[in-house]
Amino acid sequence: MTLVTLNVLKVLIPVALSFFIGISITPLLTHYLYKHKMWKKKAGKVDPSGHDTPIFNQLHAHKEVGTPRLGGIVIWGSVLLTVVVLYLLTIFFPSDLAEKLNFLSRNQTWVPFATLLFASLVGLLDDWLEIGGTGGHIAGGMSFKKRLVIVLALGLVIAWWLFAKLDMNTIFIPFFGDLVIGWWIIPLFLLVITALFSSGVIDGLDGLAGGVMATIFASYAVIAFFENQINLAAFCAAVAGGTLAFLWFNVPPARFYMSETGILGLTTTLAVVAFLTHSVVVLPLIALPLVLTSLSDVIQLSSKKLRGGKKVFRVAPLHHHFEALGWPAEKVVMRYWIISVISAILGVIITLIGR
Repeated sequence: MTLVTLNVLKVLIPVALSFFIGISITPLLTHYLYKHKMWKKKAGKVDPSGHDTPIFNQLHAHKEVGTPRLGGIVIWGSVLLTVVVLYLLTIFFPSDLAEKLNFLSRNQTWVPFATLLFASLVGLLDDWLEIGGTGGHIAGGMSFKKRLVIVLALGLVIAWWLFAKLDMNTIFIPFFGDLVIGWWIIPLFLLVITALFSSGVIDGLDGLAGGVMATIFASYAVIAFFENQINLAAFCAAVAGGTLAFLWFNVPPARFYMSETGILGLTTTLAVVAFLTHSVVVLPLIALPLVLTSLSDVIQLSSKKLRGGKKVFRVAPLHHHFEALGWPAEKVVMRYWIISVISAILGVIITLIGR
């Protein structure tokens, strides 16, 4: 096999492996989640400022209870097992092909892989508190501010590592080239990871977050591949595969929800991947649904604060606004998927031709 063929296989095999691992572990996870009633014991939520959301609560009163959280375990669990399986192949079946398929490497995948696991475990703790564990006592989960502080602390560590250990001090601007920003890469990374953290509210409708995030990571697998970061491309592919496995069970009616253990890991990891592929400038286009979702929340909260409680949207974030207008949830989700695919394709095109 040629080197190009081997590289393509190195990216495609993790997609399939992660997907089938995710499909395989889901029955055990589902049994546990339903047996221990791992769902919210009381319907309703509050916005980031701590206020009630009556329209949302009315739209989703019947969905908030009875369906387990923690479905995001399928995503990071399948990626973790994919890494383990491919590593064990190099131990028990040593060969050039086995070595080639192992995509865990210091300069490309250690940081995003560790970020995915750490952030997902933080999200797991938040979900556990939200549902009260197996005891059924409502603890309410972490506050928005506490989660934000944790994300910023994690972001500071990652940004320092990128700058000090990986010598990252530039950002690439399509059609213009590298722009040297030195240590400003650190505050820029913190800004991006915070913005992506706020976009986690996209996890609000069956199938929405899964379809959007799978598309985004698939597009970054393409970008990393053409940058010759084959290990990173394989990692992104594995994340996309695990997300598709989750999505198989999250399409309406959802068997479980992604919740914080899924979305927190995905959004923070996405920030790392965008910087490692030198494509953070096109991230807002590739992740356009995340940007629109986050902006709608910011606009709504700002309007209510500055205009005496007046709202721009019937309910925020944006996908719930369409629901409140009478759109079926499935229609909202499908159109988000379409926008996600088109915007991701445009982002990849600009990145590749702008090199």
